[in-house]
Amino acid sequence: MYPIRIISQLRPILQGFRKSRGLTQAQLAARLGVSQQTYARLEANPARVSVERLHAVLQALDVEMLLSTDGDEDYRGGGSMLRQPPPSEPW
Repeated sequence: MYPIRIISQLRPILQGFRKSRGLTQAQLAARLGVSQQTYARLEANPARVSVERLHAVLQALDVEMLLSTDGDEDYRGGGSMLRQPPPSEPW
């Protein structure tokens, strides 16, 4: 899990997930139906992206976003977190 406490942490996390999947910006852009330049702008400044677009990127990367509060013991300290779903998660 990757706690996101400030929005500037999102850029390296998105880059890391993309690279760990062996994808170039152009390949991920193709999955999203946008140009490489459009995706590059999104990745360079994710703070300006809508929640819907961020969600689409995370889905294309097979990454799940979780939100928790400070009282959620499972996530020790709360905040937004990104994690990969379990490998054999049923519908």
